[in-house]
Amino acid sequence: LYHPPGMPEPNSPAYTRAVIEAALPVLEASQGRAFMLFTSHRALKEAEQLLRNRLTHPMLVQGEMPRHRLIEHFRELGNAVLLGTQSFWEGVDVQGEALSLVIIDKLPFAMPDDPVLKARMDALKKQGLEPFVHHQLPQAILTLKQGAGRLIRGEKDRGVLMLCDPRIRSKGYGRQFLDSLPPMRRTQSLEAVRAFFASPPSD
Repeated sequence: LYHPPGMPEPNSPAYTRAVIEAALPVLEASQGRAFMLFTSHRALKEAEQLLRNRLTHPMLVQGEMPRHRLIEHFRELGNAVLLGTQSFWEGVDVQGEALSLVIIDKLPFAMPDDPVLKARMDALKKQGLEPFVHHQLPQAILTLKQGAGRLIRGEKDRGVLMLCDPRIRSKGYGRQFLDSLPPMRRTQSLEAVRAFFASPPSD
């Protein structure tokens, strides 16, 4: 698990640019072979623009073709970077070295203006319960587990999960997200990530 140091707050206008700047050296080290998962279409589109002329590996973007064809193309290329949002957080199976890096831009809290979320929050408030603790946080933890689960699909799979959101360390609830993930070495060192990708896989 790589958590890049020095990231701005997720609501900062410069946040997606900071994600891309942090991700580029990791994408080079992994030789592509990555999913970049975003919590909003706006962030996805901004990332696409920022990466378009800087990425040295094939880039596939959600919406360019049907989802199943996009996954097939990702497998065929073997060194691509796929940019996706919610639909790629679950139910996608890419085993082997074609997927060795999953980058997640933010902790996947539901959008507060979602009418379904608003209705659930109102119902919880009427019961005297705190919506963040009883709904938003558990749902976000589950979604993060699903996103992280894209990475290790078979016994011999290995890779890096890059979680960019600084709240994983700065907020009290960050520990709950970390505890929900499979056991993995944690680092804030880019050099450690480069060394990981440079080392041969163990049998």
